[in-house]
Amino acid sequence: MSQVNINTKAIPTEKSHVKTRRKIIKFFVEAFAVIATLGFFGIPFYFVIVNALKNRQESSLLNMDWPSAVHLIDNLKEVISARDGMIITAFFNSIMITGFSIILLIFLGAATGYVLQRRVSRLTPFFNFLILAGLIVPPAVVPTIWVLQEIGLFKTMPGIVLVEVALNLPFTILLYRGFMVTIPKSLDEAALMDGCGRFRLFFNIILPLLKPVSATVIVLTAVNIYNDFVNPLYFFPGAENATLQLTLYNFMSMYVTQWNLLFTNVLLISIPPLILFLIFNKQIVAGMTSGAVK
Repeated sequence: MSQVNINTKAIPTEKSHVKTRRKIIKFFVEAFAVIATLGFFGIPFYFVIVNALKNRQESSLLNMDWPSAVHLIDNLKEVISARDGMIITAFFNSIMITGFSIILLIFLGAATGYVLQRRVSRLTPFFNFLILAGLIVPPAVVPTIWVLQEIGLFKTMPGIVLVEVALNLPFTILLYRGFMVTIPKSLDEAALMDGCGRFRLFFNIILPLLKPVSATVIVLTAVNIYNDFVNPLYFFPGAENATLQLTLYNFMSMYVTQWNLLFTNVLLISIPPLILFLIFNKQIVAGMTSGAVK
């Protein structure tokens, strides 16, 4: 009686079926994520671009049709010249507020995070509570205006910079303190034994090691402060103090809204954050996740 040899490798096993099913599910999940991302972010961005290319009559329809003729240059000229070039003043104010706030946030956040992570004492839980309270408790507008008026900083550049720093400092401290865990304490001890002072230790050794999380702070807080609409409206009022987000009012009124100029303005003020994101794109995730692996 002859024996029949069966090639067991040719028969798909239950394990291979499960692996194939997982690959198919993973493919559909990834495809759905890509389509959803394009839908949530791509369609609104296309809507802004296509309406910034139209003239006033076509943009008033507020649809996604391609314009019969491109009017982007004319719209840009009109936006830049509106109200005696207010958008140029707004660019200067927004960049100054964002730049000074970021510089202060990096030094204050890094120094505070360093001290809180290295010196654990009885007061540490109290300071942690204050930091978390700063994330949760909403800002009080009227008392803040009263304080700024009393110290002579209301409607001034230093005043709005201090407000932005105070509102973003808790989140910045949390990022720096989490990243500080990845820097060994033996590095501090070795530097001190070699005669390095406390300030020199922080500025020459610790601060340069914080570049990834500093890049994260720069991108996240810069975009937040640059796009801030409420705080400049309350604490930095006046036509000479206009910021970029407030220039959107130039083309809106109760009866007539120039949608082509409004979307051109939106497109114009979106360019700096987009460039900043493209430059620091890789460092953002590295800075946020570095402290989570230890």
